Amino acid sequence: MFRDQTVWITGASSGIGEAVAREIAKEGGALILSARRADELERVKAACLANGAAKVFVLPLDVTDEAAIEKATAEAHAFTGRIDMLFNNAGISQRALAVDTTMATYRKLFEVDVFGQMALTKAVLPLMIKVGGGHIAVTASVAGKIGAPLRTGYCAAKHAVMGFFDALRAETADQNIRVTTVTPGFIRTNISNVALKGDGTEFGKMDDNIAGGMDVDAAARVIVKGFHKGTPEIAVGKGMEMNALWLKRLFPRLAFKMAAKMKARAS
Repeated sequence: MFRDQTVWITGASSGIGEAVAREIAKEGGALILSARRADELERVKAACLANGAAKVFVLPLDVTDEAAIEKATAEAHAFTGRIDMLFNNAGISQRALAVDTTMATYRKLFEVDVFGQMALTKAVLPLMIKVGGGHIAVTASVAGKIGAPLRTGYCAAKHAVMGFFDALRAETADQNIRVTTVTPGFIRTNISNVALKGDGTEFGKMDDNIAGGMDVDAAARVIVKGFHKGTPEIAVGKGMEMNALWLKRLFPRLAFKMAAKMKARAS
């Protein structure tokens, strides 16, 4: 699927973004890697080339910098003359009660997790429409389906992500543009370490749910397999949290009770 394709991945310096980049590299595709940390992107680039990527372009980008997105999109397109797939994976999480979270922290979560994804997608979308097709994916979350304690802002942002990209899928279905939402549960990454506390500072530790989560490389294999199959919404995870995807629909009260128990375990 990815041979002779150019794939742009944000949040590529670690976690799911890095693991998916390394997985796609095995198929010989060309990769554009974006995140804020250029040194980490260079490390991922070396790993991708070792895995078989045709070529790799490191393109540092802060997705909250709307002024930089237009220039970055032009540079990304110039790399091979095409952007076949955009994987919006940049994001941050939260670990704080609503009562302790400032509005500034909520706004930061939305700038990164929602508006950054929307702005980059809107920059790339016209290029895909012009050539008659493309593929846009985004990392949402099980938290985009059901609320979880200590993550009010994160859940709100991921619910917004699901809404935007589900609607975009409907809008672009007749333009040969596929839209994929990825809904991970607990994946063993650095996400909780860099999650925001109520005052906007870093949480600074791995919580038990993440530590016991699915291996990130195994998750990447599930995600890439879903890309191959054309799955519109790719659920990936191994824990009880994955049950929330159907419990919320069929037995909402039970789902709400499960979520409430998460707070007790975190206390």
